[in-house]
Amino acid sequence: VQLVESGGGLVQAGGSLRLSCAASGIGSAFSIAAMGWYRQALGKQRELVAIITGRGNTTSYADSVKGRFTISRDNAKSTVYLQMNNLKPEDTSVYYCNIYLATERGTLHDYWGQGTQVTVSS
Repeated sequence: VQLVESGGGLVQAGGSLRLSCAASGIGSAFSIAAMGWYRQALGKQRELVAIITGRGNTTSYADSVKGRFTISRDNAKSTVYLQMNNLKPEDTSVYYCNIYLATERGTLHDYWGQGTQVTVSS
């Protein structure tokens, strides 16, 4: 399974960015249970930013990004997006895409992307 992220960059405070993560190599024996975005700032632990269920009907956000970030997915493309608006300097981090795959027996396997840098200048 490969996760390819794109869309990171440098933006001024108050600006917007849209991250994309395309999954490939998912075998037919697996279904997507959930896809999400995490971030890790320098010297800090990785934290969950947003997550969306396999069918895309349930989402959850970190309190720090509620009302500013929106997670969505395109099932046909096995792609998850993170629209980030009103960005703040404290949003500066490496953002990682994560996917949980489920087998028919319910076993979960998770995979990570390589990360994309988001830098917000004040």
